[in-house]
Amino acid sequence: MTSPAERVNGHAGVRAVPGDPAPTVPPVRDDAAGAPPEDGPARPRRTAVRSDDGTAAREGEVPSPEGSSPGERFRALHRAGAPLLLPNAWDHASAAALAAAGFRAVGTTSLGVAAAAGLPDGRGLAREQTLRLARGLSRLDVLVSVDVEGGFDASPARVAALAAELERLGIAGINLEDGLADGGLADVARQRSVISAVKEEAPSLFLNARTDTWWLTGHTERTAERTAERAAAYEEAGADGVFVPGLRDEEEIAALAGALRVPLNVLHSPAGPPLRVLAELGVRRVSCGSLLFRAALRGALAAVEAVASDLPLPEGVPGYDEAQALAERFAAPRGRPVSG
Repeated sequence: MTSPAERVNGHAGVRAVPGDPAPTVPPVRDDAAGAPPEDGPARPRRTAVRSDDGTAAREGEVPSPEGSSPGERFRALHRAGAPLLLPNAWDHASAAALAAAGFRAVGTTSLGVAAAAGLPDGRGLAREQTLRLARGLSRLDVLVSVDVEGGFDASPARVAALAAELERLGIAGINLEDGLADGGLADVARQRSVISAVKEEAPSLFLNARTDTWWLTGHTERTAERTAERAAAYEEAGADGVFVPGLRDEEEIAALAGALRVPLNVLHSPAGPPLRVLAELGVRRVSCGSLLFRAALRGALAAVEAVASDLPLPEGVPGYDEAQALAERFAAPRGRPVSG
């Protein structure tokens, strides 16, 4: 039976071929748009890179050298020609379901985490909820990247301290954005200082520097030139990757990917190039952002509307025992103890 990871990665991308049957997930409508066990060395995970017609073009091993950090293993998944498809979770159950479906790495969505707590996204208000979720997800046998918005603090030192805490937990990476709550962009020099501080305090953490030149509307830097300038500045400051949500033009994507030494990450968009084309353009990571969270909301509404209308429920809704079993995927924490 084809797993959800296989269906999503039908063209190009990195996924794990799961050893256990993947749980069935309910079909939903899109309205928008490994770490090792605590004991013992990391085990190589088998991956499949899909060809244009959806068949397996080649299979091989993603190296997980003994003693390597989660950040290093996460970095190894950002491969030219086979971009990492990163699904984004908003709670423990969604992350566990994605891990069970065979995804080697899972990100968090700041919108999903904030909205689930009754908070707005992008205002720096969900620090406590984000850190609590990161602590829980660190127990999953999957690499985790955490969206920390702008770092939840104006002080580079305090942002770096948060990153160091996440690194100690065993988190593989973070997203750190330059977008501001007022719709503007952070000063480039200030953002460089934050990136440098984070890399000094958490050197193994994969820092994905996000620039919102194409995402927010309250600024005047929506140009390829401005985006390239910020991307280069963040790379020079020590960023391990650059994320440009909202960038969809193929020529601009190819130009930026070619100019960067670090991996380029874009956000999946129904209006943008498909995964296969993004791979050809040089993109090495494609994020789902808040898509899965929004799709889950639609799925919940579709189910209750079916009940209210005496219609059949959507096919494939997990049973109680299946959902309950997701909790079994959480083992003992793999990170070092964190003070405080």
